[in-house]
Amino acid sequence: IKDSDDFAMFLLENAHVGCVGGVSFGSPECIRFSYAASEEDLKEAMRRIKDLLDKFN
Repeated sequence: IKDSDDFAMFLLENAHVGCVGGVSFGSPECIRFSYAASEEDLKEAMRRIKDLLDKFN
């Protein structure tokens, strides 16, 4: 993973969570999520991201 766009694709492919790399917004070190979803869906997305990243500890 070399930049935020790669990380966004990594999350999509492995956690099935969509986001946008910050390169598109002038902040290459960041990612952006939409929170136009139910609280339940947002919690599920965060759980998936946490579970994925926990595999690297």
